[in-house]
This record gives sequence, structure tokens and C-alpha cells, in this order.
Amino acid sequence: MTKNQRIVYIALLASQAVIISLLERAIPFPFAFAPGAKLGLANIITCMALYTLSTKDAGKVVATRLVLSTLLGGTISTFMYSASGAVLGFVGMWSVKKLGPKRISLIGVSVTGAILHNVGQLVVASWIAQTWTVLLYLPVLSFIGILSGIAIGVFANYLLTHVEKLHYYRFLQESKSENISL
Repeated sequence: MTKNQRIVYIALLASQAVIISLLERAIPFPFAFAPGAKLGLANIITCMALYTLSTKDAGKVVATRLVLSTLLGGTISTFMYSASGAVLGFVGMWSVKKLGPKRISLIGVSVTGAILHNVGQLVVASWIAQTWTVLLYLPVLSFIGILSGIAIGVFANYLLTHVEKLHYYRFLQESKSENISL
């Protein structure tokens, strides 16, 4: 992939993630028993970025999504919650992905990101509220995170294997990382 193709691909993924994020924000809360819980559909794009781009470029996709989503309809507090969740989720997903495809699948990577996203948000919420009791909400959010992480992982895996260009970019990234490790 040439430099220009890579830049366009990063911009395309980031713009898709922003649109998905804004659309998800417009949907009323789907979980009556867990106020504030969202499906995290923009993580489909994060998964695709992790598997088709370098870590640095995938981080650019996540950072661009965070900033643009906040500028297009967020506040400082939503940025703080989103950033803490996205950074912790991204680092966790990257770390777990490094275990290799024989040990963990894309679905496991997605579930890890979902749970760690919730942890990051609750840590910020507990810091703002000046109490750790906010973390008592973690089991409920983790259950929802596991379910949505599985769904997002299945969908991202489907896209990566059935969309020809994504399949090609994934192949390029895997062959590039194999050459580096040799």
C-alpha cells in the first residue's frame, strides 16, 4: 500500500467510525437495566484498523474518531469518558492481539476492548464522583460489554474475511509483521 493509499484508508476508517459513533449517539439507550450503556459499534472500525494497519496508524484512527466525534456533538465530559475508555480499550485490544491468532481470535480481542472500555469510563466516573463505589456498576457493564464485544467481533471478522479489499489489507499487514519478526 502506498503512502497516499494508507492516508486515504486511515481517513476513510476514521470517518466511518465518526459516522457510526454519531448515529449510535442518536439511538436511545437500548438497555433499560443499564442506563448509559451503548453497543460500541464504532469498535468495528477499531478492530478493522488493528488487523489491517500498523499500531501507530490504528491509533491515529481511534484518536481522529475521538476528536471529531467530540467536536461534532460532544462535551468535555463526554471526551474524558470516551478518551479513557478508548485508550484503555485500544491498548488492551492491541496487547491481546499480540498473543497471536492461535491463542485468541478477533472476537476475544473485541470482547477485551469492550470490557476495558467500560473499566476506563468507570475509573473516570469514580474520579469525578470522588468515590470508588461507581465501580459497583462494572459487573452490569461487563456483561453487556461481553455480549456486544462478541457481536462486534463476529461482524468485524465477517467484514475482514468477506470484503475483498479488507482481506487484502489484512494479508499485507500480516505478511509485513511476519517479515519484521523474521
